[in-house]
Amino acid sequence: MEPYCRVAILQAMTAAQHHDESSCPEASTRKPEWAPDHAGHEFASFVMKGVEGGHDGMPGQESAAHLVQAPRKRRHLEFQDYVDGILSGDRTILSRAITLVESVHPTHQEIAQRLIQELLPRTGNALRVGITGVPGAGKSTTIEALGCFLVRERGAKLAVLAVDPSSTITRGSILGDKTRMENLGREPNAYIRPSPSSGTLGGVARKTRETMLLCEAYGFDTILVETVGVGQSETAVRRMTDFFMLLQIAGAGDELQGIKKGVVELADCVVVNKADGDNLQRARLARSEYERALHYLAPATEGWSTRALNASALTGEGIPELWEMVLEFSAQCKGNGVFQKRRAEQNVGWMHDLVEELLREKFLAFPGIRERYETLEVEVGRGEHSPTLAAIELLKAFQAS
Repeated sequence: MEPYCRVAILQAMTAAQHHDESSCPEASTRKPEWAPDHAGHEFASFVMKGVEGGHDGMPGQESAAHLVQAPRKRRHLEFQDYVDGILSGDRTILSRAITLVESVHPTHQEIAQRLIQELLPRTGNALRVGITGVPGAGKSTTIEALGCFLVRERGAKLAVLAVDPSSTITRGSILGDKTRMENLGREPNAYIRPSPSSGTLGGVARKTRETMLLCEAYGFDTILVETVGVGQSETAVRRMTDFFMLLQIAGAGDELQGIKKGVVELADCVVVNKADGDNLQRARLARSEYERALHYLAPATEGWSTRALNASALTGEGIPELWEMVLEFSAQCKGNGVFQKRRAEQNVGWMHDLVEELLREKFLAFPGIRERYETLEVEVGRGEHSPTLAAIELLKAFQAS
């Protein structure tokens, strides 16, 4: 008997009527064993005749390796290709430009800095929103709910910069945020870029800031920055965004413990998430506690009173109200000049951070310093040197070079 090796779903009765007898399914197919006994042409599933004499990887037929196309080599981009591609809305070139920003290769860094300088006049027009929260607060789910609302209901062009924590052991990152934002990832006006934190405390560094500038030059009018989570350097989020949102959950202990961590003092809004189902009452109670506590804290933004509200990323409740508050914040701060003042302070602070970072890189790259630095690390760890004397010794060695 001739071999049969695959099942094909053929077109139903309407398409079959347009075929002549030679192309009728019975000519080259048979009905599967599980077909109804009296099924006719209207039954759309048939088993097609397989390949005689074997197939790829099996005896009796040559391998079809010659049919496999070699992967195409990516086109080399010149500097102007990056500029033109970003300004014309080429998302592939935007992604490749961000890869340059994230690279530590000196040549890539040189091109990236030239690119940012060239595009700088096109930046600064987007509303930058930082989102942080304790693990399990639903940051990615909230961003997806908010993002889908913005692109579908408000016509926004949205970029999401999701910072994934890098392992302190392997230095790797999972970069799974885009997978968790499946619905938002299908929106044509949404762009999700997961990036590794590269060990930076708080998950936000120079690369995230420069990526944000590229996205603004591309034309995105709203940028959401998701951080690793609550940490000691969440001030980095505050120093690169216009509006800082803190996500909390109810039922995880004393909600007011968050006040002691200091991160609430940086927030323009505290969102008690997962306010749905059996957790709704607890979420409302937690919101009331935060509202009372916020009265005793200095506002994070001049002229703005930090607010607390409930939201549910699962049901979408509270998401429109949350964005209306962000727009109210933006309008108020632009009206009283705080918005422009903050942007200017952020740029100056960015410069200071870069000076410190570049000086450290140059210092450690100086001949003989790296080796002595590593030796002193071991000695300080053993208690043979005090940290202060070790630092002074390194500085003297650098000055004497």
